[in-house]
Amino acid sequence: MSRVVVSARSGSSSPPLASRPAWKALVAHHRDIEGLHLRQLFADDPRRGERFSAEAAGWYVDYSKNRITDETIRLLLELAERRGLRERMAAMFRGDPVNTSEKRAALHTALRARRGERLVVEDTDVVPEVHAVLDRMTVFADQLRSGEWRGHTGQRIRNVVNIGIGGSDLGPVMAFEALRHYSQRDLTLRFVSNVDTTDFFEATRDLDAAQTLFIVCSKTFTTLETLTNVHAARAWSVAQLGEARAVARHFVAVSTNAEAVAQFGIDPALMFGFWDWVGGRYSMDSAIGLSTMIAVRAENFRAMLAGFHAVDEHFQTAPLRQNLPALMGLLAIWNTDFLDAATLAVLPYEQYLKRLPAYLQQLTMESNGKHVTLGGSHVDCATSPIVWGEPGTNGRHSFYQLLHQGTQLVACDFIGFCQGLNPPGRDDDRHDLLIANLFAQTEALAFGKTAAEVRADGTPEALVLHRVFEGNRPSNTLLAERLTPHALGALVALYEHSVFTQGVIWNIDSFDQWGVEFGKVLAQRTLLHLQGVEAPALTHDSSTNTLIRRYRRLRKEAP
Repeated sequence: MSRVVVSARSGSSSPPLASRPAWKALVAHHRDIEGLHLRQLFADDPRRGERFSAEAAGWYVDYSKNRITDETIRLLLELAERRGLRERMAAMFRGDPVNTSEKRAALHTALRARRGERLVVEDTDVVPEVHAVLDRMTVFADQLRSGEWRGHTGQRIRNVVNIGIGGSDLGPVMAFEALRHYSQRDLTLRFVSNVDTTDFFEATRDLDAAQTLFIVCSKTFTTLETLTNVHAARAWSVAQLGEARAVARHFVAVSTNAEAVAQFGIDPALMFGFWDWVGGRYSMDSAIGLSTMIAVRAENFRAMLAGFHAVDEHFQTAPLRQNLPALMGLLAIWNTDFLDAATLAVLPYEQYLKRLPAYLQQLTMESNGKHVTLGGSHVDCATSPIVWGEPGTNGRHSFYQLLHQGTQLVACDFIGFCQGLNPPGRDDDRHDLLIANLFAQTEALAFGKTAAEVRADGTPEALVLHRVFEGNRPSNTLLAERLTPHALGALVALYEHSVFTQGVIWNIDSFDQWGVEFGKVLAQRTLLHLQGVEAPALTHDSSTNTLIRRYRRLRKEAP
């Protein structure tokens, strides 16, 4: 039965989702098939594994191991039609203000539009602007990679440190790690995001300021954590280089605030802009990806953009029954709201994708972790799943026990590649072993092991229940030939549009993040109290007041 969140408000401009006929039909359908097991579904349909699959932009997705039937898919597609997925999709791609609470477009898709395409927003064709920035990024990246761009003392730049937070960090980190195979190995890339002094210290402790470039990623150039780290970077650079004017050769900015950038000492000619219609968590393919371009070369960065674009076109044109992002989003709705799978484990069987789960956490949970509909009423069903994960096979020796025999149902996305990037040694079967583990895990989760099968193995009766695996646990398998820049772009776009699809069904704004803003405001006020600016009067709750007083006392006692 679907989880229902009781509304605390009424007066929405449209009926609640749970009262809609398409939703009710899914509730009734779930009741009808609740007792079905994947063992039976596969036994009844020998071609199930072929039929419940789709392919686009180099990615093959097998979704046959979800607890679904043809009727489930039909009803989910009917729900998508009733919720206006096609209309909302068209509105997003043409630049309508689909971010309704901030009255902004969400045009990350324009960042990967081909040169020569047209997309007019407020009487301006934005595609030439996008490519103008890409061209400037390309020139700068090539100059830095070749050694033409040099620091204040004339030395070559050998270290690049990206300073950002949220989408200005998670995207570049993930992309760099994912494409490290293609990177220039005599360049050191580091990333600083945490305002914890340890993050900056460890990122710079072994670097020479004369050979180090900082990329400051902040749309507004006002984000507290980023600016705190930027000022630390400036002080670190000036201390080593001896004069403030050195900043001009060791800092570039990715921002929209030219005035603040210039005041900091960065040449506005070295500011790479982007637009208010680019959300942070959707920005890795904008100038926020400058560190990625420097690391992997402009042609590989553009190949990644082509992968994004291929999925954009697929999402717009493919029938929903074969539409990968739409199907992934609808299956997430089914697993979250009807099977009560509150979490999604993202399990890449590729070490280069080790930061993908963290990236998808923000993309999914910041986008759809909402409790209010576009109409201003409380949602009446569960929204975003909690996203987490680790690369295989490491995760198998960490948390797969719970996936197989735990009491909570966890939906899983397994991601793999048919070819490894690094050549194996002679008679080396490690990549085969890696993918064998991937396929085996999806099979074990789906079909489990019955008590009869356990007994047939000769297991003592006292241990039979311990060795039973219920199975019937849903998973998708995403498979591509090789982890290329194009494949990475396509993979991220699949998840972007899946998240959008889910937001459309739930009728929420997937492009704002007011919960993040609330925490920022509280932190500013609390900072003053920690520093004693408003001491001794404290106006927090008794718990927070007590913690502040304890912090003040122990902070003063620090050596």
